[in-house]
Amino acid sequence: AALAFALAFAVGLALALAQQGSYPVARTLARVMIEAVRNTPVLVQLYLFYYVIGPVFGLDRFMSGVVCLAVFESAFVAEVYRAGIQSIPRGQWEAGQALGMPAYPVLRSIVLPQALRIMTPPMASEAISVVKNSAIVSVIALGDLTATGRNIIADTYLSLEVWLTVACGYLAIALALSAVASFLEHRYAIVEG
Repeated sequence: AALAFALAFAVGLALALAQQGSYPVARTLARVMIEAVRNTPVLVQLYLFYYVIGPVFGLDRFMSGVVCLAVFESAFVAEVYRAGIQSIPRGQWEAGQALGMPAYPVLRSIVLPQALRIMTPPMASEAISVVKNSAIVSVIALGDLTATGRNIIADTYLSLEVWLTVACGYLAIALALSAVASFLEHRYAIVEG
């Protein structure tokens, strides 16, 4: 999940920048990819990555699962980036340009640092989402928490106890990520006035 989110963070930024860019083809391709990924089930995408894309590019089960989760989450992360970038007043861009800065340095040095503070809560939500969605990789026999739980049930026949333990495991991870997000949100809060 951590590797998938790191990839999603980078791919999402690239998609958001393509969407905001001045090249119509890049904007259209980014929008089509985002809408296609967001509007198809992650399970279908996992099968597509594992049975079609994985063999073409020589991806094993682990990498197929990671890349699938990364692509799926990158569509949502791209929308978080887009909203964060658009929330920064146009005057910030104009101020950087007035100082003679090209567009990329304005984005990197002025806009993104401000936008990241705004994007912290929704990005934390996406991190939690990728952890929860990682359970789906158990369908391709990848050893995650869900697959381990299923194996234990096969050995012990203790369905209720094992599934409650698996649910508590995911809950603990999600609560820990929520606590980190809450800390970051308060640490980098925008103080008005």
